[in-house]
Amino acid sequence: MAALSLFLDVPLTRGADRLLDAYRQDPSPDKVYLDHWGCQTDSGEAWVCPAVRQTLRQIADDPTLDHEYLPVLGFPRFTQAATELALGRASCAVTENRAGGVHTVGGRGAVRIGAEFLRRWYDRNSPSPVVVYIAFPQWDSLQCVFQDAGFTEIRPYHCWDPVKLAVATEGFLAVLESAPDRSIVVLHAPEETGLSPTQWEEVARTMRRKRLFPFFDVPAQGLASGDLDRDAWALRHFVTHGFELFCAQSFSKTFGLHDERVGNLIVVARDNETLARIRSQLQKQVMATWATPANVGARVVATVLSNRALWGKWKQSLRMLVEKIMLIREKLKEKLRILGTPGSWEHLTAQAGTRSFMGLFPSQVAFLAKHKHIYLHQSGQFSVCSLNSHNLDYVAQSVSEAVSAAAGGAPGLSQEEME
Repeated sequence: MAALSLFLDVPLTRGADRLLDAYRQDPSPDKVYLDHWGCQTDSGEAWVCPAVRQTLRQIADDPTLDHEYLPVLGFPRFTQAATELALGRASCAVTENRAGGVHTVGGRGAVRIGAEFLRRWYDRNSPSPVVVYIAFPQWDSLQCVFQDAGFTEIRPYHCWDPVKLAVATEGFLAVLESAPDRSIVVLHAPEETGLSPTQWEEVARTMRRKRLFPFFDVPAQGLASGDLDRDAWALRHFVTHGFELFCAQSFSKTFGLHDERVGNLIVVARDNETLARIRSQLQKQVMATWATPANVGARVVATVLSNRALWGKWKQSLRMLVEKIMLIREKLKEKLRILGTPGSWEHLTAQAGTRSFMGLFPSQVAFLAKHKHIYLHQSGQFSVCSLNSHNLDYVAQSVSEAVSAAAGGAPGLSQEEME
């Protein structure tokens, strides 16, 4: 008789990405997946920046390069260039040598080691657990990271008002006002949050008064407005106003390096001595997690950011990608208007970045999955880059039918409000 497994009590969990699993299992030839996290070409393939392809060829032909391990904190030229890209070379934190980066395994890796550090060292004398606030669009992906890091008080907040079809500024500020002092707030910029500079200033004032710790998540600098400096405005505003903060930075979308997992955890401290202590603890965490990061992706990013010609090509690629995204938004809005879809769809072009809120409530999202084989997040958030010339008409027609089928109600209204 065979011995019983030692792991009989291990439960079977549902897939980590249930939406993608459902899409893959759907046999319909008409199925459409609208939740890609990377940028897609018109043919539905992962987008790769042309400057990246050129740089990869240069690296492959460089006889001086070897495959030696990188330092624990990563490729120094990469972390410096990436940190200056986010904060600006003239940033007071950079010039005062109190900002530095840690080369991580993607943006998620940056969030993970940042969360673990904060769990061990942030507000250690507090008699109650530190509260972490995460926006609903990132709740599914980031809540588990902070939970696994050991945080027990993790709360969601809304950055989008599904009724007004606009940024939920008042609700967000109310959450900050009610948050316990010294709470950690994960801030997503520039995409999806969509706050104006004036609104960000108000957020910063509230967080300073409440002594809240900002943990920025910057997955796609340059893909909201097409301007790298403009997209970094909120982060730089917090730095200028004296905040100590963390920033998880990713280059998957902006370079098309999805499988290389290139990330950077930026630490902005009060002074250089504090920065050195923090980085020493992060070094211990990295050693216990992945020891040293991968080389190629970081070398590509560092090369592009430090070469004037490649830098120009990369920025041009970002601008072209943003123009494409804006055009898709305009086309979707216009098609919905022509179809006579109930409600206003101006919010589609009022938002920016690779992801957007469609303005649907869960019953309409469920209708699209069940009857039209179109898969997007339950909140109605979708990837604009998942739309292309091959599926745009079908998606627009299907959305129109979903909204019209809901008793003639407009998007953003609950069933009770429609009745």
